[in-house]
Amino acid sequence: MEKDKKNIERNDELAEQIYGVFMQNPTKCFNYKQVCKQIDISESYEKQLVITKLEDLCESEIISEMNDGKYKLKLKANVLKGIVDLTQKGYAYIISKDTKSDIFVASHNLNHALHGDEVLVQLFAQARKNKIEGEIIEITKPSDRILVGVIEISQGFAFVVSETKNMPYDIYIPTNKLKGAKSGQKVTVKVVDWPEKAKNPIGNIIEVLGNPGEHETEMHAILAEFGLPYRYPEAVAKDAEKFTGEITEEEIAKRRDFRKVTTFTIDPADAKDFDDALSIQKLGNGNWEIGVHIADVTHYVQPGDIIDKEGFTRATSVYLVDRCVPMLPERLSNFVCSLRPNEEKLCYSAVFELNDDAKVLNQWFGRTVINSDKRFAYEDAQQVIETKEGDLRDEILTMDMLAKKLRAQRFSKGAVAFDKREVKFNLDEKGKPVGIFFKDSKDSNKLIEEFMLLANQKVAEFVALHTGKPAKTFVYRIHDKPNDEKLKTFGTFVKKFGFSIDTTGSQGTAKSINELLIEMKDHPERNIFETLAVRCMAKAVYSTFNIGHYGLAFKHYTHFTSPIRRYPDMMVHRLLDRYLQDKKSVSEDEFEENCEHSSQMEQLAANAERASIKYKQVEYLVERVGEVFDAVISGVTEWGLYVELTENYCEGMVSVRDLVDDFYTFDEKNYRMIGDRTKKEYRLGGQVKVQLAKANLSKKQLDFIIFDENAKTGVQNARYIAKTAERSPQQNRSKKDKGKKRRR
Repeated sequence: MEKDKKNIERNDELAEQIYGVFMQNPTKCFNYKQVCKQIDISESYEKQLVITKLEDLCESEIISEMNDGKYKLKLKANVLKGIVDLTQKGYAYIISKDTKSDIFVASHNLNHALHGDEVLVQLFAQARKNKIEGEIIEITKPSDRILVGVIEISQGFAFVVSETKNMPYDIYIPTNKLKGAKSGQKVTVKVVDWPEKAKNPIGNIIEVLGNPGEHETEMHAILAEFGLPYRYPEAVAKDAEKFTGEITEEEIAKRRDFRKVTTFTIDPADAKDFDDALSIQKLGNGNWEIGVHIADVTHYVQPGDIIDKEGFTRATSVYLVDRCVPMLPERLSNFVCSLRPNEEKLCYSAVFELNDDAKVLNQWFGRTVINSDKRFAYEDAQQVIETKEGDLRDEILTMDMLAKKLRAQRFSKGAVAFDKREVKFNLDEKGKPVGIFFKDSKDSNKLIEEFMLLANQKVAEFVALHTGKPAKTFVYRIHDKPNDEKLKTFGTFVKKFGFSIDTTGSQGTAKSINELLIEMKDHPERNIFETLAVRCMAKAVYSTFNIGHYGLAFKHYTHFTSPIRRYPDMMVHRLLDRYLQDKKSVSEDEFEENCEHSSQMEQLAANAERASIKYKQVEYLVERVGEVFDAVISGVTEWGLYVELTENYCEGMVSVRDLVDDFYTFDEKNYRMIGDRTKKEYRLGGQVKVQLAKANLSKKQLDFIIFDENAKTGVQNARYIAKTAERSPQQNRSKKDKGKKRRR
């Protein structure tokens, strides 16, 4: 009897241990041997018991048996997988494909998960304050956990205070892991551990970036913040040196020869990676042959080689205010592949026969060899267009004429015409901004744009419609229709200014937005209107699932024209070459994963570019604290007003607590703040005078206050600014930060 009781207890204990293995590893699979190892079972009779218990758990539908004799926990409906979006305040949202709403996780339920980690989250039975809420039960795939911050070294210990907005914790650094860092320097740090009872995560210094405020330090810090590299691995750079750029007669014989056809490039004045060129010649029938010649990167970079792998990881070149961080080593991007003038170069080309109405009559795709006659900067080509004088005058003017007709065709079909100004900086020898200027898109820019769009469209169209049915797997650049809710909100907003738009989401919407922007051409609020219109739009991404490109009004579109700086274009070149040889399709799943990676890296690069612009804008204004500026209200939120300075497009915030003349309430429906007593309004798009109160470089943040010329407010303004300016960076931390005790 006693023996039976012990056997039952052992059976129950064993069942609990086995169940615990799967609960602690809810996404992993185990066979019976692995389960035995996990719970330290070595005796044969107990191994047999484990097999029996696994079968019992299967029958109870707690675990399920896989095809290969392994078992896996059956996840319940209230357990979801997602990515952690951690906030500065310590709570997080889990972004999951399995639910439309993000899942709120309080700080005490994070269980040491950090931003970007892939996790399993257990949903709570009841929502709180209309939020889906849960608790993280497992970190299934940690992010790289590399962060940027300032190191503070005390006797016997050190901490890195992160400048990353998604990191609310200081990181403890063992004193033998400092890598020579000095207190106050900027560093990159990798979180390597977070013991269960430790208050702070533990990290190792990866690299000392330098002193805060120095140009190189800050640019490298921005790249590191977004996980972007700023140098090449030595092995990759060394491998690139093997390319000489020499072209053999044997290789030329395989290609269509354009060396004697008039060819030129048009690029920014400071560009070095010329990846596209145009050729033009008049045919005997009076039509025009236009060649869009693209650097043949994939002739040199082979799938799976060391340069290809690095290029795929980066997926894109990154453009900061002062530099390009190239996707490919400079040996390739600036020399071997770059279509430099008066040098024979290998290309992958799209060649079109157009009539004088810019109608495409014939097309050809294939590998070519060219020799560019002339390298134009955009300004040079623009001067030819405007003066009708200069090198290759007839060719430039003809292509300008055709480009304008191609552009008119696009707009007639419902393309959206966004022409936002580019913010540029004049930097001194130390990288400090001494001036801000803007670059508008002119006819020379639009000339290049239209022929690149034509090539991209026609390549995608060819693969989708002419390589067999069903269409073979391909990399498309897709752009979904506008968000219905955002579009209706935008429509309501423009009505308040006496304008209207079509909010159906059809191509009629694009036409009405174009008409609105033309009407707003000379309005100071035009930039705000254009920004809001852009926010209605979906983001363009890469995908093997073609839904067309709404913004361009194309049913088929890809990226073919920039393989030096975009990895998807390299994929497109390889796929096009494959299908021109009538080879079978490739794996849709594999290429869809590649597309998702490329889209993610493109977004990171765009975020880094914006961060570098924001940093330089703050740096430009840091010595102008106290000055008064004309501004437009570019955003209204419950915590304050965003304002954009008219003279330089720098943006900052007026906190609601600094609207001192009344108690203001946020009216979300009407995009305004309204004073309870005075009924004074601050409305989106409204013009205001603001005074710069603070320029915080470490946060890339500008703080403004509303400027009022009456004496009382003027005194308050002066006192506020003086009080803010007197504080040290340490004193400017919140009370919570100041009182924080750094203990492990």
